[in-house]
Amino acid sequence: MFHPLRVSAIERITDDAVAVTFAVPDELRETFRHLPGQHLNVRYTLDGQEIRRSYSICAPAVEAPADPVLRVGIRMVDGGAFSTYALKELAVGDQVEAMPPMGRFVLRPRPGFFAAIVGGSGITPVLSIAATLLAREPAARFCLIRSDRTAASTMFLDEVADLKDRFPGRFQLVTALSREEQAAGLPSGRLDKERLTGLLPALLSVTDVDGWFLCGPLGLVQGADKALRELDVDRARIHQEIFHVEDGPAPAARIDAPADSTLTATLHGRSGSWPVQGAESLLETVLRSRSDAPYACKGGVCGTCRAFLVSGEVRMDRNFALEPEETDAGFVLACQSHPVTPEVELDFDR
Repeated sequence: MFHPLRVSAIERITDDAVAVTFAVPDELRETFRHLPGQHLNVRYTLDGQEIRRSYSICAPAVEAPADPVLRVGIRMVDGGAFSTYALKELAVGDQVEAMPPMGRFVLRPRPGFFAAIVGGSGITPVLSIAATLLAREPAARFCLIRSDRTAASTMFLDEVADLKDRFPGRFQLVTALSREEQAAGLPSGRLDKERLTGLLPALLSVTDVDGWFLCGPLGLVQGADKALRELDVDRARIHQEIFHVEDGPAPAARIDAPADSTLTATLHGRSGSWPVQGAESLLETVLRSRSDAPYACKGGVCGTCRAFLVSGEVRMDRNFALEPEETDAGFVLACQSHPVTPEVELDFDR
């Protein structure tokens, strides 16, 4: 369910990025209390067209009775309708609709040693994760390895510097710039699999890290995952969130659904059945009758349309949101799923 939220602050953090803070009404304080690493799905009508986007919350997670802080980072995307609007027109006092915080790329504060490899705007959820962990858990340490194009394009420089000042013995920062040299730190260049495989053991004891958090463009996340697996890191300790898939593989070619294929879906406690038309996704099938079906990106990235496959078989075009244990348990992305069997049943409420 979407709720109206008023913009209370907008801060320009780079030439092409802003941090937007939303005021949370008293009656929605618990509804919008987030876990570190979660994101907001926002909805806005622009020029008569509904736009939905997903943005990670960068503010630390706080517990009651403290008021939740909803601050998201938005970077301009070429051709991006909402990001262009956010940077050029959105103003304090404007109203945007948002769903309650969601997402499973989270770290609940606990003792241990944790690390993250991020690229570009991938710093956004990890900033919340690191800040929350270090503030709440004195027995925790965190290593942040970040990659950006240039120093000027680096988001949340001040916030990360503050973590270094506040937790000098427990927070380690390693910065790589791909398009310019820096006075100190790593030589310029991308953090690809080969570079990370050699770099990581020199920085820390890789297998002693209790949890790895990878976030950013597809190429960086996949390269970091392969490097960690080559360095014998257990898959269960690696958590991923993809922000951009422009450089990823093309979706599988769509094929028509079986003749007379029918989808039955449960959503918000109500069930219905509808015919699947042609090559449409199961999400599109539901949306024809249920406008309240959850979605944001429709690209297999955000995981908003996650649903449990009760019966039947489906084919997913691509999946950048669900962990292997989730797909093994029977969850699918409705926006990427097409029926393989004549009858398919989904449960969005699980």
